[in-house]
Amino acid sequence: MEEGDRQIPFTQGLPLRTMLDQTDLPVRSGCNGMGACGLCRVRIERGEVNQPTDNEIAQLGRQSLEAGIRLACQVTPEQDLEIRIMNPAPKASWLSLPDWKERRMAPLDGISLQDLPGKLKRPYGVAVDLGTTHIHLSLFDLSDGRRLAGRYGLNPQMKFGSDVMTRLVAASENPEHAREMGLQAIQAIGDALFDMSSREGINPGQVVHLVLAGNTAMLALLSGRNYSLLLQPEHWMDTIDCVPEDTSDWTERWQIHTEARIDVIPALGGFVGSDLLTGVVATRLNQKKPGSLFIDFGTNSEIALWDGQVLRVTSAAGGPAFEGSAISCGIPAEPGAIYSVALTDTGSFDYSVLADSAVRGICGSGMVDLVACLVKIKRISHTGRFIGEIEKRDFQIKKSGQSIRLTKGDVDLFQQAKAAVGAGIRILMKKATMNTRDLQRICISGAFGSFLNVKNAQEIGLLPKTDTGIVELCGNTALAGCVRILFSPAGDDSLQTVRGQTEIVNLSRCPDFEDLFLESLYLTPMEIT
Repeated sequence: MEEGDRQIPFTQGLPLRTMLDQTDLPVRSGCNGMGACGLCRVRIERGEVNQPTDNEIAQLGRQSLEAGIRLACQVTPEQDLEIRIMNPAPKASWLSLPDWKERRMAPLDGISLQDLPGKLKRPYGVAVDLGTTHIHLSLFDLSDGRRLAGRYGLNPQMKFGSDVMTRLVAASENPEHAREMGLQAIQAIGDALFDMSSREGINPGQVVHLVLAGNTAMLALLSGRNYSLLLQPEHWMDTIDCVPEDTSDWTERWQIHTEARIDVIPALGGFVGSDLLTGVVATRLNQKKPGSLFIDFGTNSEIALWDGQVLRVTSAAGGPAFEGSAISCGIPAEPGAIYSVALTDTGSFDYSVLADSAVRGICGSGMVDLVACLVKIKRISHTGRFIGEIEKRDFQIKKSGQSIRLTKGDVDLFQQAKAAVGAGIRILMKKATMNTRDLQRICISGAFGSFLNVKNAQEIGLLPKTDTGIVELCGNTALAGCVRILFSPAGDDSLQTVRGQTEIVNLSRCPDFEDLFLESLYLTPMEIT
């Protein structure tokens, strides 16, 4: 499909509106894709589409339909189309979450529904992943298990720093900054709910349950409690109480049901947040074979290893490199981000861009591919040094008149992030007396993991060198775990089970961390013996 000179790849079976909403070219809408509002109008310029639906006939009339005007939510492309968007939505801070495997959950039974506040016939539930870089939300109908909408957008706290430590320092030095960061997160969640309600025709007053998870720093800044303790190493093994004391005014701010239940899931301890906890719930890591490894790559990377009895967990200061920040040519995984890079048969570089839009930069998974390709063709050494004709300079890749430049400083930041995670993996496996052959399952979480080329990641030592078949790209497990808790009457029991099996490992207290960190800087496969 193309709109003007924009080309957007399509997935068979998805409505045109859904595909447009996953780009920076959304259409106006107000009925959750039911064809009842008549706002998402497009003109089919070229290509065959399905016959007009009854709703289109009612909303548009025969004359408009004969002119090629259709409702994007009612058109399901099966071949290339050329379209013109007749009623574009205004640019928004929130993008629609891509479709995910759990569009429908097993609905709550009647008894559980009666236990919820409001006694509504169709109560809604919301899952929230409060991340350092992005905030993700997913809204479900609790009565039948359908996902009604999802949104993601940048965490507005970014203005105080792209990493958690910078924000924590800013909050500790100035109480007003701390207060502002907490309000920013609360307001952002409200803005996302408003965006869903206005575009999807959803009444936020029917939201009776909200479950929120995040890393420890984000929870502390959200609640305004104990964030300064995270700057003190003596507390890095402690359980930090960062659950909000009072959320009663949040229901009014968000315009959800006045009696809505808001569950902010407490962090595990130190820098290991509840996002890892819900990730373990989503992947059922502690219910699988020994040798199950979980990695959530991010600004604060979290790692868990299940040995059949103990779940060892830690966090590594990966820095913002995995999420595209701090890299000179980096951006988060959003429209315009190069997410995949490959070598062609002629030795040149080819790349793919999210939403097939104009190139704005490269995200974490694209960075992995680019570094791996440069190592493969010996443009970057195993120590990370530029060699040959690009020595001491930057490296440029071009395509169709667009380009990005990778600097030596970018490679250094990436290596440091990789080394922190690599050292964390090695230490957990050493404590569990495991080696690479003992690994049975590797779960990769987060937006970074959605597009990761596993083979490239293994070649440069980002992941252990194993059979690629045991690696699972799980997407946003923090959000998926919150959804499971929304729909599980025994959700609290699952969380408590994981907590009881957990042992927190503080990397700063491991005497071999520095040596393992230095070893992990090399862009070579990770072998753990």
